Amino acid sequence: MMTATRFSHFVFFALLLLYSNNYAQPFNNIGHYKTNFYSASNGILKLIAIRSFTNDKQKYFLLVDPTTLDTKVDLASHYSINSLEWPNVLAIFKNSPYIKSLETAAARDLQLQNAGIDHAIPREKGITLTIDLCPSHKSLDRIIFQSVFDEFNKTEQPTPLAVSVSGKWMLKHQDDLNWLKSLIDKKALTITWVNHSYNHEVNSLPLAENFLLAPGTNMDMEVLENEKLMLKNGLIPSVFFRFPGLVSDKSIVDKIIAYGLIPIGSDAWLAKGQQPNAGSIVLIHGNGNEEIGVKDFLQLLKTKQAEVKNKQWLLFDLRQGLEKEFER
Repeated sequence: MMTATRFSHFVFFALLLLYSNNYAQPFNNIGHYKTNFYSASNGILKLIAIRSFTNDKQKYFLLVDPTTLDTKVDLASHYSINSLEWPNVLAIFKNSPYIKSLETAAARDLQLQNAGIDHAIPREKGITLTIDLCPSHKSLDRIIFQSVFDEFNKTEQPTPLAVSVSGKWMLKHQDDLNWLKSLIDKKALTITWVNHSYNHEVNSLPLAENFLLAPGTNMDMEVLENEKLMLKNGLIPSVFFRFPGLVSDKSIVDKIIAYGLIPIGSDAWLAKGQQPNAGSIVLIHGNGNEEIGVKDFLQLLKTKQAEVKNKQWLLFDLRQGLEKEFER
């Protein structure tokens, strides 16, 4: 049962996020975009600022609620702040779902593929759906999003899902991006925007030298420039990061965590034949390049129709799943 304190905390932050959780005003003149950590208090909430930047001569923070894992952008002047080093953040907020999620992701940093958190909500009847938008010349697979809405609109509205977006996809698919934002406007979907790197480079080398592990990769470019482009398009970056190709090593995982981001993998990449279980983080690509994955997902929805109707098979918000898992 939710306590009175927790309920008031939830309501207040929900109101703050009402117009900024999925997307907000575009920030067209971003400067001095940096990874800076602050504890930020407004008298009611104690948040963590993980980025600072300027826009039109005003200073802003990208803020994380360490309990709910929600993010928002707000004027720095709205908060009393204390500058922190990253080890201080880990220590001060060690009992929060945010830090526990980071620690869980870090514990799986030795895997070349699928490091990070790959299963979000144990024992629940449903999945967390993540849709990756890697660079592609093909149009968005809109049928995925429309099918999700059609199946879940009577039981979960807006329906939650996560979209992992790359910079080069955003640059070439403005119409598709605006269409996704229109679904949020219509309260059809609520989208957690996951950083999927700016370039998402792929080469012909072995995995240990591919994707973000390719020689000469500039991590500030891949992480921070992608966040800036998200903000320019009115998207609020979440605290999550998905490695291109799900490929990483310990060094890259450590770097992503040092940005304050939680690496997210998948235990059910449908195009690879991996079947979802209760609480799975399901991965499909919606960029037009994974026909089999899209086909398998649409078939999965078809087989679950009766359970969806009876609320026995649901889609879960990635943030809420981890909050529920680590709040105890």
